[in-house]
Parts: sequence; C-alpha cells; structure tokens
Amino acid sequence: MTTTKLFLGIDCGTQGTKAIILDAVSGQVLGQGAAPHTMISGANGRREQDPQQWLEAFALATRQALQAANVDGQDILGIGVSGQQHGLVLLDDQGEVLRPAKLWCDTETSPENDRLLSHLGGEQGSLERLGVVIAPGYTVSKLLWTKEQHPVVFSSIARMLLPHDYLNFWLTGRACSEYGDASGTGYFNVRTREWDLQLLRDIDASGRLQAALPELIEAHEAVGTILPAVAEQLGLNRNARVASGGGDNMMGAIGTGNIQPGAITMSLGSSGTVYAYSDTATVSPDASVATFCSSSGGWLPLICTMNLTNATGAIRELFALDLPRFNDLVAQAPIGADGVCMLPFLNGERVPALPHATGSLHGLTLDNLTQANLCRAAVEGTTFGLRYGLDLLRRNGLQILRICLIGGGSKSAVWRQIVADIMNTPVICTEQSEAAALGAAIQAAWCTASADGEQDSLEDLCQRCVKLDASSETLPIAANVAAFQQAYERYQQHVATL
Repeated sequence: MTTTKLFLGIDCGTQGTKAIILDAVSGQVLGQGAAPHTMISGANGRREQDPQQWLEAFALATRQALQAANVDGQDILGIGVSGQQHGLVLLDDQGEVLRPAKLWCDTETSPENDRLLSHLGGEQGSLERLGVVIAPGYTVSKLLWTKEQHPVVFSSIARMLLPHDYLNFWLTGRACSEYGDASGTGYFNVRTREWDLQLLRDIDASGRLQAALPELIEAHEAVGTILPAVAEQLGLNRNARVASGGGDNMMGAIGTGNIQPGAITMSLGSSGTVYAYSDTATVSPDASVATFCSSSGGWLPLICTMNLTNATGAIRELFALDLPRFNDLVAQAPIGADGVCMLPFLNGERVPALPHATGSLHGLTLDNLTQANLCRAAVEGTTFGLRYGLDLLRRNGLQILRICLIGGGSKSAVWRQIVADIMNTPVICTEQSEAAALGAAIQAAWCTASADGEQDSLEDLCQRCVKLDASSETLPIAANVAAFQQAYERYQQHVATL
C-alpha cells in the first residue's frame, strides 16, 4: 500500500520560478526550491522576459525542491504548472521562441489596446461580447502590437501561447490551454468558454492567428505525459502526468482552498490581486472586475492592481532598508502616515483604471517628511488600491467572511494588521505561502486521480493539503478601522484629481 503520492507544483512568476513537492496523501509540503528571472524593461512601458530563462529556472527550482524533500524524481506522479497570466509567447513551426515574451505588466501596447477596445464598442461592448473589458496587460493587444512593430515575426507565428501553456508545451510537446488562463487573453468569451475567432480574424484576416491557437481542455484533464528527453533533464519520472495547470491567480485560488463561495484570496505580490469563487458567470457591470473562469470548474471574479511590493520595494531600495527594518519603520508611523499619501502607480495602474498614471506623493510638509512616514505611505497606498477593488467585488454581491492572504507581503505582521483594518475583515494566511505552486501540485493530484479513475475530488484534496496558519489570524481593531476610513477617503480624493 502506497503511503505517499508525490506531485511537483511549479509557479513561474515575474520575479522567479518556485517549485514544491507535495505528498497528496498526508497533505504535507516536503520540499521547496526557487530560481530568479530577470526582466527586459524599457522607458515606454516595455516589460518582457526571455522564456529560455523560465526553462532554466524550472530545472533549477525542481532540483532544489527534490533535494530539499529528499525524494527521488522517479517517484513524482504528476506535475502542475502555474504561470503569470496574460504573457504572450510566440513560437515558429519548429516550436522555437520567436521573440521575448511580453508580460502582464507591459504597458507598451496601450495604444493598440485602446484601438481594440473602441473596435469592440468600448468597455460596454467588450463586456457584452467577451464578459471582460480588455486592458493593456491582456494578451490581445500584444498580438496587434507584434503585427505592427514586428511584421517578420508575425508572419512566422505557428503557435501563440500563454506562459503556463508554453511550459506545458515544453514538458509534453502538446499545445493546449485551460479556461482559467485563457480568460485573460482578451480573445476568449468567459460566458461560453470559447475562443472569439472573429476578433482574431479582425486583427489578421489570413487566419494565421486562429491556426496558432492552442486547443482548450478542462481543468481536471491532463495535457499528457512528460517527454522522455525533458524527464531525463529534470530527473523526473517519464510517466509523470502533466496537469492542465493554469494562471497564477487560478492556482492561488486552489492553493488557498478558494473553490466555493464566501472565501476571498488576496495576494500581496509584485502586483496585488483580490479574487473570489463564483459558481455562475455573473459578469460585473464594472469594467475593473474581471470575471475570469476558475481552474476548478467555476468562475473567479478578480481585480488586479499593477503596483504592490514593487512600490514598497522601491522605497526600501531608496533607503537601503532590509525587510525587518522597513517593517519597524512602518509600525512606528501613525495610521495615515501623518498626512503623507502615496499614489504608488509606478507601473501605470489597472485598478483604478489609470494606465498612463505615474507615482506621486501628496501632503508633504517639513514636519512629516520622514523615512517612517514614506515607508508607511507606500504600504497604505498599495493597500488602499486593494480596498478599492474589494469594494467593487462587494458591490457585485460577493459575500466575504474572511480574507486569505498570500504573497510576499503576507509574511509581515504589520502589513496583515493594516489589511485587516483597511478592509474591516478578519485576515488569515495559509501555512504554505507559495499558494500558486501548492495549487498547481494539488491540481496535478486531481488530474492524475481523474485520469486513473480514482475518487479523490478537488474538495478532498484541498481539505487535506491547504492548511491555515492559526498564528497569523488577524482581526480588525475598531479604532484603527475608523482612522483608516479617513485616510482612505483622503487617498480617494487624490486619485480623483488624476
């Protein structure tokens, strides 16, 4: 009788790739690994990465995780991949990458997005047709941009994949996508769960883009088994099944057990995201709410802010502060940072919808211009953006019992308290902070069970494998809630001037 069932979960994010080894029987994470990525940046909002880096980071993080878990790669039964959403990976007919992948945080394609949006009939037309309002970060504007700026590359496109689709293609040789990640392309209808082929024909009448689309599979379906050469390179079992995988938000939902109504996951990463589970495709009339499909068979109403730990990190670098010192300074400053308000829109912003905005500081005086206040203002400003998004979800009728906090920022006790107070909602973290990698491993166990005809449901797996960290539970403090409400209103007034 097998006492362990081992799965590899991979999360290929903007800053790096994380790997975890999960025993789906005990629900324990046995080992982890991580490897960094670098970004290609330009002053015009260009944000790109070389997909070759992802493959190298995948291999390195996997080796580290296997070593940390002290397990043999031949015992891995399945692999699940979580990827940063919206990125565009273009391949030629040999399966070779044609140019660096444009990422979710790239705003160079804003003009193309504006033109596509007006072609769809504005925000309302986009909502009616696709169920989402396309934004500059989405994949569709990257296609139009490529056609106009790189016609030779465009004429060579044989496949167009999202980052996690590309990793699955590298692992298995099969090009597929699942509904969750596909929802963020801008050429997919979230209500009918189908590609919008007409929109691709409008971009290019030749039919080239339609032919380059991956096939769509269900969340519980495996893509296939790992290619022998890749299995050898990674030191993994060549019979290991590769799960459908998904976008990092969809996998983060699984990794926090957010697969039924009432739960909210909030991620404090490079970007900030807030999402809930819904079993119906209730499309919000608000353009900022993306009603994506989930990777668990339902929908995932979601808001995403473009600036979070990138903004707090910029302040830390400016003052050469390590994390503990930064957190100390945040805790020293009062709520509202003595009137200092930061609009942290260093990357432009999606929620609120200000793609061309830049960061700014307001309310500075000779008395309040301190390191502590600037650190505090960065944390408060980024968290106010999430509050704005959470209010949109609440207006959409979503019930919120508590917030499950993930991402780098969730490790800070002072930030957890700030979130609980600003949102006026209890906050708790999962024991496993790499929720997307955990979700990918859980989904791999689900796909493998489905393929083997076993009865291990996603609910069963989440119950066993998603563990809440009771010591992290943080309740809102009434006096703080009232003080933050005033500071939040001040933030909204500053945003209104933009």
